[in-house]
Amino acid sequence: MTGVNIYDIDLGQTPANFTPLSPLSFIRRTAAVYPSHTSVIHGQRRFTWRETYARCLRLAQALRKVGVGKGDTVAVMASNTPEMYECAFGPAMLGAVVNTMNVRLDADIIAFALNHGEARVLITDTEFSPTIKDALTKIGRDILVIDIVDPEYSGPGETVGKMTYEAFLETGDETLEWELPTDEWDAISLNYTSGTTGDPKGVVYHHRGAYLNAISNIIGWNMTHHPVYLWTLPMFHCNGWCFPWTVAALAGTNVCLRRVNAANVFDAIDRHKVSHFCGAPIVLNFVINATDAERRPFSHQVNVMTAAAPPPASTLARMQQQGFNVTHVYGLTETYGPAVMCAWKDEWNSEPIEKQAYLKARQGVNYHVLEGLCIMDPETMMPVPADGETMGEVMFKGNIVMKGYLKNNKTTTESLAGGWFHSGDLGVLQPDGYIQLKDRSKDIIISGGENISSIEVESVLYKHPAVMAAAVVAKPDDKWGETPCAFIEAKDGSNVTAEDIIKFCRDNLASFKCPRHVVFCELPKTSTGKIQKFKLRELAREAN
Repeated sequence: MTGVNIYDIDLGQTPANFTPLSPLSFIRRTAAVYPSHTSVIHGQRRFTWRETYARCLRLAQALRKVGVGKGDTVAVMASNTPEMYECAFGPAMLGAVVNTMNVRLDADIIAFALNHGEARVLITDTEFSPTIKDALTKIGRDILVIDIVDPEYSGPGETVGKMTYEAFLETGDETLEWELPTDEWDAISLNYTSGTTGDPKGVVYHHRGAYLNAISNIIGWNMTHHPVYLWTLPMFHCNGWCFPWTVAALAGTNVCLRRVNAANVFDAIDRHKVSHFCGAPIVLNFVINATDAERRPFSHQVNVMTAAAPPPASTLARMQQQGFNVTHVYGLTETYGPAVMCAWKDEWNSEPIEKQAYLKARQGVNYHVLEGLCIMDPETMMPVPADGETMGEVMFKGNIVMKGYLKNNKTTTESLAGGWFHSGDLGVLQPDGYIQLKDRSKDIIISGGENISSIEVESVLYKHPAVMAAAVVAKPDDKWGETPCAFIEAKDGSNVTAEDIIKFCRDNLASFKCPRHVVFCELPKTSTGKIQKFKLRELAREAN
């Protein structure tokens, strides 16, 4: 039989030998194997895996009763609570897509996301009711709103929806018969970027990528069964870097943390014997700068995964000295969160702690399930030499690259051109094959793990009547990693102050996007009038 491969004869896919990959498999297995093991702890509330699975089933059934089905969007605006965790599974059981929303964004962007993603249901925590109430007036349509009333929250807020989350669960039951997706390419979640060049982009994940990155978290971090995972990382960030699914796979315990500070982190480590947590460098700074009153002694090793702006080597060294084993990772919303890690080598253990910290501060190598990672010349699409000096664009390829941007074919096509995802980040390739970021081609500022667009901040600054010209760059910050620094050319005769500029920004931007430093000067420009931001970055590093 010419041209026929013998391994393709009578050896086709059947339901017996092929199942689409989905992280939903994890919670079903864990609920069956470890039903009595603690799944979630939140203040005085505790659930077992049997109970968490049952609540996810009831959530899915309740959503089905209000008309949610395959391809529908369920938006969630919530803190790290059991309800937020359940939303990582319940909507997907119907083939629906969960859109976890950044709780720090303003009403205009929330309204945009609700409409662009065509959300059928919004589940929201009462803490965020002012923003949600404002957003609901802007969307121009009715939407079912369900309120999370968290007993651990005692601050301002109100219910704005039709019923509470617990009442909504009562409309469902545990008899739901659900199936894995017939196609693992089906969407499981929608995550909006922070709007780097205008409206936010809706990044779409599929079941296959979510499953594989959850597994890769386990392999790369050497995780074992029953970890105690502390939620210092917001679950809205890239679906919590896929860790809701990772913890379910390992039958771990999720310790929810609504407020992240040093006292709460150390209390959780002491009380629950936390073994793992993730977070931006600001979380590391909380830990190393904790007061004696905030600290609690612990004798077990606590593993920490950090990303965002590269943490200073001094911070990593202090973490190690205090008993925390830090792994540095790197990724984007478009890569399901972490996709690159600084894989540690045993021979580095003999290096001085300062050298170890430097090595850990590098971004590293591809995750196990990321097929390709390369620093390329974006014009020629050729790899740069591994000399640690030649700059190129960081590019990704494989199963944990997004499906694409929702309703944005042009940008999707451009971002995936040439068979690689173009990150927009600039870096170098070290001689040992580890990548290291050097700059961000889109001038993104990463503050406390949040992406801030300098363009967005500048557009607000230009609205101030005293501003002639403005530019915003990142200023290194020990606490936040980076913060926005605004350089202003004021109009002749104006007496505007830095305080005036900061207040104006706070009135027109989410607070975390507002400049913390303002410098009045003549902006350096090229002969064609383009502002030279590289010079401003140098000034920002020196600014008090």
